[in-house]
Amino acid sequence: MPSRPADTRSFLFLQGPHGPFFSALGKILRSAGCTVRRVGFNAGDAAFWRDRTSYLPFNGTLDDWPAHLETLLERHAITDIVLYGDTRPIHAQAVEIARRRKITVHVFEEGYLRPYWVTYERGGSNGHSRLMDMPVAAMEQALARSELDMPLPPAHWGDTRQHVVYGALYHWFVMFWNRRYRSFRPHRSLSVTKEFQLYLRRLLMMPLHALDRRIATARIRNGGFPYHLALLQLEHDSAFQSHSPFSTMTDFLDTVITEFAASAPLHHHLVFKAHPLEDGRVPLRREINRLARAHDVADRIHYVRGGKLAQLLNEARTAVTVNSTAGQQVLWRGLPLKVFGKAVYDKPDFVSTQPLADFFAAPARPDGRAYKQYRRYLLETSQLPGGFYSRSGRRQLLRQVVDMMLAEDDPYDAFLTGTAAPRQHLRAVT
Repeated sequence: MPSRPADTRSFLFLQGPHGPFFSALGKILRSAGCTVRRVGFNAGDAAFWRDRTSYLPFNGTLDDWPAHLETLLERHAITDIVLYGDTRPIHAQAVEIARRRKITVHVFEEGYLRPYWVTYERGGSNGHSRLMDMPVAAMEQALARSELDMPLPPAHWGDTRQHVVYGALYHWFVMFWNRRYRSFRPHRSLSVTKEFQLYLRRLLMMPLHALDRRIATARIRNGGFPYHLALLQLEHDSAFQSHSPFSTMTDFLDTVITEFAASAPLHHHLVFKAHPLEDGRVPLRREINRLARAHDVADRIHYVRGGKLAQLLNEARTAVTVNSTAGQQVLWRGLPLKVFGKAVYDKPDFVSTQPLADFFAAPARPDGRAYKQYRRYLLETSQLPGGFYSRSGRRQLLRQVVDMMLAEDDPYDAFLTGTAAPRQHLRAVT
């Protein structure tokens, strides 16, 4: 199906990732002939949107938002909405309204194959993605005409530090320049001031945390014991909050430690790996130590702060998670994986269906061939090389995603019909 002419498209941007990515994306869409506007909900949104003439501040409450959005859609003849993540309240309401009006919703997310890719879908992501209901057999059928080589990840990635810096800067603007947006309330439970303090503390503590991480990792790798890996997530992350059976990360810790103590071989250990952006709002180490002592396994439990996952995965026996995207790195290595929440990769072909007790005692290996087909399908459709936060990562992402947004079909239909643009070869991004 041919694309609609760009000069008939009117894009409305909502909230995006911290930093300049949405502003750069809007600039290219504008140069293609589209009309582009941005709704700003706070001073952080305003700070990173460079074109002041297209900026539309929203000063109302969450209750005011649906009616205000309906007015914007009518007044500006909006054909497309662009947003980052689909679960925060303003975005969930916007998706519902857009669906009713048959307006295209472009959803960006961190990569399902992160950290080297970004996710671009339409209508929803994570637990709302089309991937949730798509069997691996259907993906294999679509891949029949594909000869894509599996791209290797880049040798170096530079997004994490920039992510933290942009996050701190964003919350600084909200703290000190938000007078225009007195009704603004963050979608997370913490105040903006506390969020800023956590970002700043994490920046200052990076050297000390890196040392702590190296020591903990060395002890595990030199310990000589078999170990299982528990992949932790940010408790406030949308994938955990919206697509998980647990209300808190402590609930997950309790479940895993209880079953490990009861079922794992006595010479096995359990390693908890924190998310790279963990900021200390949840006292994970304290909770892990408390639960380990309660189950008399303190000498077999370890905690590692953030950092890269590869070193720990290379020697792990299994991994367990709620629904972390890091689970895909587990499957790529052919390791058994147990998942509790909704995840786009939770397919019975390669994710364990065993009860957790049986999983720790005698884990079944995944179907590696099926997972590789699944991974190929993602790389041919919704996973784009690049990133939101580093300059070169943004350049690489923008080269491909704008054409995908202007295409009539979403990434999955475009691949099936043969209209998808060729994939870029992945190169090192710094």
